Amino acid sequence: MSEVGIQPVTRPAQVELVKGLGLLDATMIVMGSMIGSGIFIVSADIARQVASPGLLILVWLLTAFLTIVGALSYGELAAAMPHAGGMYVYLREAYGALAGFLYGWTLFLVIETATIAAVAIAFAKFFGVFVPAIAETNVLLHFGTIPWLAKSVDLTTQNSVAILSIILLTAINCRGLGVGKFVQNLFTLTKTGALLGLVVLGLWLGRNPEALQVNFTHFWRGWSLSLSTLTMLAVAMVGAIFASFAWENVTFTAGETRNPRRNLPLSLFLGTGTVMLLYVLANFAYLSTLSLQGSPEATTTLDRGIQFAQEDRVGAAAGEIIFGAAGQYILAAAIMISTFGCNNGLILAGARVYFAMARDRLFFSRLGQLNPRYRSPNAALVTQAVWASLLTLSGTYIELLDYIIFAVLLFYIITIAALFVLRRTRPELPRSYKAFGYPLLPSIYIALSVFIEICLLLYKPRYTWPGLIIVLLGVPVYFLWRSKAAHVVR
Repeated sequence: MSEVGIQPVTRPAQVELVKGLGLLDATMIVMGSMIGSGIFIVSADIARQVASPGLLILVWLLTAFLTIVGALSYGELAAAMPHAGGMYVYLREAYGALAGFLYGWTLFLVIETATIAAVAIAFAKFFGVFVPAIAETNVLLHFGTIPWLAKSVDLTTQNSVAILSIILLTAINCRGLGVGKFVQNLFTLTKTGALLGLVVLGLWLGRNPEALQVNFTHFWRGWSLSLSTLTMLAVAMVGAIFASFAWENVTFTAGETRNPRRNLPLSLFLGTGTVMLLYVLANFAYLSTLSLQGSPEATTTLDRGIQFAQEDRVGAAAGEIIFGAAGQYILAAAIMISTFGCNNGLILAGARVYFAMARDRLFFSRLGQLNPRYRSPNAALVTQAVWASLLTLSGTYIELLDYIIFAVLLFYIITIAALFVLRRTRPELPRSYKAFGYPLLPSIYIALSVFIEICLLLYKPRYTWPGLIIVLLGVPVYFLWRSKAAHVVR
């Protein structure tokens, strides 16, 4: 550990994490954390913003480029510093303990926990296909209103189911890494197969001549190389980035990965490459089964189109076209499996960051302890579950992802910039893998992401400025925590 980091506290007979993850397990964490609810939902919101089949696909292609370049760049950092905590460690070593803390602080308050909340809400949303009483409009308790957002805070049947799913998955992961990775591998393989099935059947059985005619005639309508078009694409990418991020979660589990200098970079490449290919093909399947444009007042799935699929459930709408009336239920069940498995990966990995921070005396000390029987960070898991459950009360699916993406991209930019910093300041680090396309591709990633961030600040200020404020509020909290840690050491 470098001098800029906070030195971890030495404890006698300290229980350590188990190195129980191989290449397959790590790849399943990458893929499982990525494939959740987004690919089955967000294309509706993207389609409403771009109103063009070609631009819908372009949004996903740009997101694929950013995701794979980001993963290839992170591979170098993961191979050089294979320690529990992932991005927290990279930022700490590149910029100092404050930067690492701000990431961990934001991860806990917004990034990881709000993602868990959003995916849990999506799980409940698709549960509502089978049980219509599970809906965001079915209010059980009203707690008040968030003044600056004019947002009602309610306990509904939908977020009640979301909270129960978070509690169940947290309990599973409190039983140790072996149980957690078994659930992860099982659900990831199942949902990857389901997504592949949607792609194949959508492009084959679900081909709708009317949709093909409407969508693929003048495919690139609305495209122009102008600032307004580029801005529209940047804002529309929020949903696609949300559906594609969390691949970095595998780096949080580096302390539990066997041969991490090889397996982490390889799992990042294999996982992100496979998922992004499936995502692009899934959108072609949507365009083959449903017309892009539709009417919100329409009563049939075909007439509602991608833009106005019921409750934005594009995947279920495509399933209805492929399989008939039973299709929405088949796809809803597949998506429930997908979201459940996604949240398992998020819950498993996220707790490892708070664990690493606590070991550095930058978070509650109790979170740095492992359960002696299962050698799992149970206190960190439970704390994460409590906050994520509270966040399910604060917003709908789309609102939660708007909160998340600005902060996610901000730290992606800073972390990839750390490649340049550490190449200069820490040349002695063991780099068994070096970032592909360095320095060109990481530089393009940073430039594109900065442009997206500026667009979000300008055009979605209601959600993005609060994310920035949360990051900055971590500065005084860091100095308070560091002062407390110094006092304890004395």
